[in-house]
Amino acid sequence: MRLGVHVWDFTVEGGPAAIPAELVRVAEASEEAGVAWLSVMDHYFQMDQVAPAEDPMLEGYTTLGFLASRTSTVQLGQLVTGVTYRHPGLLAKIVATLDVLSGGRATLGIGAAWYEREHHGLGVAFPPVAERFERLEETLRICLQMWDPENNGPYLGTHYRLAETLCSPSPVSSPRPPILIGGGGERKTLRLVAQYADACNLFASSPEDVAHKLEVLRRHCEAVGRDPAAIRTTILYGGEELSDGDVDGFVAAMRPYAELGVDTAIVMPTGDAPGAWIERVGAPAVAGLAALPTA
Repeated sequence: MRLGVHVWDFTVEGGPAAIPAELVRVAEASEEAGVAWLSVMDHYFQMDQVAPAEDPMLEGYTTLGFLASRTSTVQLGQLVTGVTYRHPGLLAKIVATLDVLSGGRATLGIGAAWYEREHHGLGVAFPPVAERFERLEETLRICLQMWDPENNGPYLGTHYRLAETLCSPSPVSSPRPPILIGGGGERKTLRLVAQYADACNLFASSPEDVAHKLEVLRRHCEAVGRDPAAIRTTILYGGEELSDGDVDGFVAAMRPYAELGVDTAIVMPTGDAPGAWIERVGAPAVAGLAALPTA
């Protein structure tokens, strides 16, 4: 099992002026520790369920471009891009640009979007959930077509119509940037994972819940003729062990997920010095996860 780091809080010691230096420390600490995945959120307001909306929040793809310049091995992505925030043709170009400039380390992490306050606050349309999933599927199709250098033709969908799907330079990832779909919705989200994605991201609510979601995903894969083993499973874990510095406790908590075949456990730094947090727990957590038996 591998370790991922998800940076969600930009309220750092020293205030906004200190954010760039802190992100450099995050990037360097992640690479030094052997972290496999480094992500940020796709939000413009902080999530008001966990912290004041007025807390600092950076635009995600600009931040990933900054992190790309300070790293050389870690995979980069958003956890996850809200489908409503960018026209899909532009999103495909943005991710292709990140992939080229990072040397092939971009992942398109994407989901149906949910933060209604943020949409209304910034004047972004917030369609009903059924339409957001329709737009998500069309966006996935458009990105795949944009990243196919042999297909620059039109895309004519229900919600999006593109006269040309030209994307030059093409991504340097082979055959294209991986697609990760976030969420565990059993009827729609996991069906889209089976049909389009290279990876899924589930909440680590319990090993039993994740096992159930993976069984649902297996059935969706069977329905579309896809090998479920071709889809990497990642989990977002918010337990207290690493907050308390208990790396052994964290690794023990991850064991049943590893036995289910989970590829990557993604954790969120706590406190106002995420770089120091990664320096403290990153390397031992990476080593501990690597030693776990997997399915």
